[in-house]
Amino acid sequence: MDGAEGNTGQPGPAERSHRSSVSSVGARADVLVYLADDTVVPLAVENLSSVSAHELHRAVQEVLQLPDVALEAFALWLVSPLLEVQLKPKHQPYKLGRQWPELLLRFTDASDEDVAMDEPSLQFRRNVFFPKHRELQIHDEEVLRLFYEEAKGNVLTARYPCDLEDCEVLGALICRVQLGPYQPGQAAACTLREKLDSFLPAHLCKRGHGLFAAFRGRGAKTGPGEQGLLNAYRQVKEGAGSDGEPETTLGSHYRAYLLKCHELPFYGCAFFHGEIDKPAQGFLHRGGRKPVTVAISLEGVHVIDSKEKHVLLGLRFQELSWDHTSPEEEEPVLWLEFDGDSEGTPVNKLLRIYSKQAELMSGLIEYCIELSQAAEPTLPQESASGPQEAPSPSPPPIQRPKLRRQGSVVCSRIQHLSTIDYVEDGRGIKRVKPKRTTSFFSRQLSTSQGSYTVVQPADDSLEQS
Repeated sequence: MDGAEGNTGQPGPAERSHRSSVSSVGARADVLVYLADDTVVPLAVENLSSVSAHELHRAVQEVLQLPDVALEAFALWLVSPLLEVQLKPKHQPYKLGRQWPELLLRFTDASDEDVAMDEPSLQFRRNVFFPKHRELQIHDEEVLRLFYEEAKGNVLTARYPCDLEDCEVLGALICRVQLGPYQPGQAAACTLREKLDSFLPAHLCKRGHGLFAAFRGRGAKTGPGEQGLLNAYRQVKEGAGSDGEPETTLGSHYRAYLLKCHELPFYGCAFFHGEIDKPAQGFLHRGGRKPVTVAISLEGVHVIDSKEKHVLLGLRFQELSWDHTSPEEEEPVLWLEFDGDSEGTPVNKLLRIYSKQAELMSGLIEYCIELSQAAEPTLPQESASGPQEAPSPSPPPIQRPKLRRQGSVVCSRIQHLSTIDYVEDGRGIKRVKPKRTTSFFSRQLSTSQGSYTVVQPADDSLEQS
């Protein structure tokens, strides 16, 4: 892929991208760039076969009259139901589009028939490498709206798993943006009920079916999601701009939505498909595999259960080491290693993620760590005139507080993972029954603030591996 940042997405934004972005090819071509809300930006492009992603990005920025920060905040993506690729500025979208079947064969398990039918579209999306804190420094309403529309799509399609309470708060802000301030009366409840899937993820909008559902009338009580949404809508405040900057009413609600989304640890991530081993169950210890989504951002890695829509494992880069393997005639694997315990014994756990995007995921982890280290302030060096004043002690790293809500979808469920557990006793690696410790991998975040450590065995009740 020549260094392209690529990832396969969950059904959601990619599902609506089975369309062409090029209507004609020649000296002049019409290129369609899709925004997060499905609107289209048409561009007339000369010499399409050689035009770069940067040039197209500039053209979109000019058409939408976006400020210069949009060049960093957004990126062009090639997107289809099978694969999503964030383009680097130097990439040539038309040429990558011609290579699409090769990329699908290399990075997906799609059948030959699906590969032949798949066609990518060009989309204008949030840049995976744009820090969240910089997002909050932007006051341009159109930029905030584009962030909002993309985040909203990811929440409503459950690409971002959210607890019901959070979905209600986010849905209420969508109500405020689309319907205006809350107006007391039956009309508000009826409107929410009729358009519920515009405000809440589909799995929270399920209503009863069959004989009893037929008796439900307009006067029936609202469901839990509807009532919570209505209450949250009633409580939406008319905010003002932040940092003393003037901001429109809509802009303040876009910002409020983004601030709430920033509490989700996987906001702004790139997404990949994979599978993990299920824990052995039953008398015959049969396991099988579970489909997962791997979300990678500047802050860490999250493994999400694709079916249940909750987090199985969340790790900051300081808490893991990793590697990927692609042996011949075997599936590519991304390995994640992290601290844990096995029946009270401290161990290092090793999780195996089967995926044809293992190489892409490993490369993205490495690049995110490089960006994080480059952003860290360096200590002052001793000058020729003598040693400089000793630096004041650096503050401890800011850590996201753990949610106190029991059973939150964003909390790790390590008990649902099948891991290999090991410890090292100084003479060799011993395997913990029935699982694994000590890092086999040299690839990890090198920092004095890292919390990942090699675990030493506490006793001899271990089996030599």
